[in-house]
Amino acid sequence: MIDRPSIAASLALVALCHSAAGAQKLEALWYLRGEESIQAFIAHADQISIVSPQVFVMDSNGVIRGSVDPRVIATAKAKGVKLVPLVMNPGFDQPSIHRVLNDPAARARALRSLAALCRDNKFDGIQFDYENFHVSDKDAFTSFTREAVDSVHRAGCSLSAAVVPRLGEDPGSNSYDRWIHDNWRAAFDYKALADTLDFISYMTYAQHTGGSPPGPVAGYQWMLACLEYVLSLGVPPSKISLGLAGYSDWWYPAYDERNGSRLRGSDISYERGMEILSRAGVTPVWDDRQKSPYAMWEAQGVFQHMWLEDARAFMAKLELVKQHGLRGYSVWVLGSEDPKLWDALRLAGVTRRP
Repeated sequence: MIDRPSIAASLALVALCHSAAGAQKLEALWYLRGEESIQAFIAHADQISIVSPQVFVMDSNGVIRGSVDPRVIATAKAKGVKLVPLVMNPGFDQPSIHRVLNDPAARARALRSLAALCRDNKFDGIQFDYENFHVSDKDAFTSFTREAVDSVHRAGCSLSAAVVPRLGEDPGSNSYDRWIHDNWRAAFDYKALADTLDFISYMTYAQHTGGSPPGPVAGYQWMLACLEYVLSLGVPPSKISLGLAGYSDWWYPAYDERNGSRLRGSDISYERGMEILSRAGVTPVWDDRQKSPYAMWEAQGVFQHMWLEDARAFMAKLELVKQHGLRGYSVWVLGSEDPKLWDALRLAGVTRRP
């Protein structure tokens, strides 16, 4: 069982040690999506280096649509936070990004659209959040990124990319392993992208999802192995922003007429997770290998599972950033985090301001 006083004491001790030693200042990028994220940004902007709203989508013709909430723009300006919105393929649709990468007219329009987005809005930068494209488009994505850097830099913006991590080049032996390798993990040439872009946000979360069996959102050993792999390719630590999870995951049985009975997993906030556990009368247990708390309990004779990302888990995984001399960290997603995290980060004094 987790001893809450011991958690508070350990977080305070870690923070004091950092302060006493002169904490390494890290670039703190936080992703934003929806109203809860906006409110969290307004409340905690003074501890954020870069805010990245997920608000722009690029369609199959290379046209970008979307807008940033005026409250986010105003808060970023008032607090000196860099505004670097995401541009994504809508719903991570594979055919649309394939067309942008391979159709000359759509590709040219996309490059013009990216430059105009920066120039017209005077953003500090933009970040690609293109996901679910096939490994066969790997070289096309790399060359597209090289062309985009030139146009975006000329428009006065930085360009970065959120990239899905992997453990290596082995596609695995079963159908799930091969599917996630070919469509999500293997399509990124990390070294070429890092050499081209200002930095990459290495998304070391979603180790387990609603589409997988229960497990850590971002287990420490898996994160370490993914990080060691990308560093082994020669990607400079100064170009890596390590992905950290602010959200938690809950798995439970579900039934509907279309899909029948199945295990369903949902991303939830830390506070929502603790509400569910409180109603169930369950106390999470700390897993020291995975550096995360988890719970498994019986409801109506069937077990449910939860893996949480609390302040203790976040601070433990933040050590990977410092140990490997990375530029900083990228957190998905504002508003889902353990509220105690902000005090822990403030005490540690690790956030680098723009």
